[in-house]
Amino acid sequence: MKRGVVVLARFPFTDLKASKRRPAVVVSQEGGVRDDVIVAFITSVIPDELSDTDFMMHSGLDDFKDSGLTRPSVIKADKIATLNSSVLSGELGHLSKGAMKEIDRCLKKALGLT
Repeated sequence: MKRGVVVLARFPFTDLKASKRRPAVVVSQEGGVRDDVIVAFITSVIPDELSDTDFMMHSGLDDFKDSGLTRPSVIKADKIATLNSSVLSGELGHLSKGAMKEIDRCLKKALGLT
């Protein structure tokens, strides 16, 4: 699956006891191991204050419509998972290279790479 694609996925809770169908963005490169992809969680629950690992998608951004998201949402770079593509329910849209560059910045911060 191509990097930057917004998908619907059964996303596991951190305790692994359950999962919920949610949007996520593919952050791994295409052609990875087997049919696995790394995704970052997307939520429409907007916190009062964004953390430095959050990226806000909203209608004021040029590529919001292309994302397939229907309301303002936060991409949580500190909530990532490796999922088999079989748990993906479909593609909603895609993010621009500019948005992915910002998400990369958030991922680096979340993983302590900066």
